[in-house]
Amino acid sequence: QVQLQESGPGLVKPSQTLSLTCTVSGGSITTNDYYWTWIRQPPGKGMEWIGYIGYSGSTYYRASLKSRSSISRDTSKNQFTLHLSSVTPEDTAVYYCASWNSNIQGYIYWGQGTQVTVSS
Repeated sequence: QVQLQESGPGLVKPSQTLSLTCTVSGGSITTNDYYWTWIRQPPGKGMEWIGYIGYSGSTYYRASLKSRSSISRDTSKNQFTLHLSSVTPEDTAVYYCASWNSNIQGYIYWGQGTQVTVSS
């Protein structure tokens, strides 16, 4: 069974870059038709899609975060990483990694989520 696990710092200072890694086990991030996604949920708000890196390495980002976001991958480690620069307290959220399958048109697997707080 495919499992996703987020890792990274729980506390980041304003203006710094947040980096979170999702480690995938039980399946390959290069498997066709899968899009490896980052999603977050700020406190008291709904889920917010951040972006994805596809099985071919293509990337796509939320328009409002595009200038600050990048998603990369390490296929040798079966990991993908979110970098979010110039963070502010508004970036405080629970961050999730998940896999979207284009055939099913839905999220198949989710990580458990990791809390990130932006504070000085």
